[in-house]
Amino acid sequence: MTEQQDVISVLVTDHREVEQMFAELETMVGAVDERPKTLAEQVVIELVRHSVAEEAYLYPAVRKFVEGGDELADHEIAEHAEAEETMKRLEALEPRDEDFWPVMQKLMREIRHHVQEEEGDLFPKLRASCPAEELTELGAKVERAKKVAPTRPHPSAPDKPPFNKLLAPGAGLVDRLRDALTGRGKS
Repeated sequence: MTEQQDVISVLVTDHREVEQMFAELETMVGAVDERPKTLAEQVVIELVRHSVAEEAYLYPAVRKFVEGGDELADHEIAEHAEAEETMKRLEALEPRDEDFWPVMQKLMREIRHHVQEEEGDLFPKLRASCPAEELTELGAKVERAKKVAPTRPHPSAPDKPPFNKLLAPGAGLVDRLRDALTGRGKS
């Protein structure tokens, strides 16, 4: 049995996995076959699951434990909303579409900026102010949340507790059913 990672380790692992997918996509720029679309769909799935889990558990902890946490959390949630709009645009595009690669590159810039802020500022502040056992408990909650989270962007869905925690599992179920029917996210 493996030891539970704390929330920061779980989220940093997600960041690295998405960055690997971005690096792979960057080798495909200009390609018009299905490979970039399939990988872009996987990126969106991972980013949406990650964002939903952060909004449900990370940002409430930031509000509770970090001085100035409300402002920090609100800023991060606003960045999520911006990225979610970009993901929604990307979802409707194919690699042969003129806007596919510019929108994909916009998403990469947004996410890389967001990751840099989280890892450089938010995570160190949370680690310094939140008890270690709480961080570990949050890691388990984030991992559970990602399993039932939506896999598609829902820009108009609530992004703050309690409504995000109530609606996300239902949206996640519908998204996973749609994914199963369409084959989306299966590589």
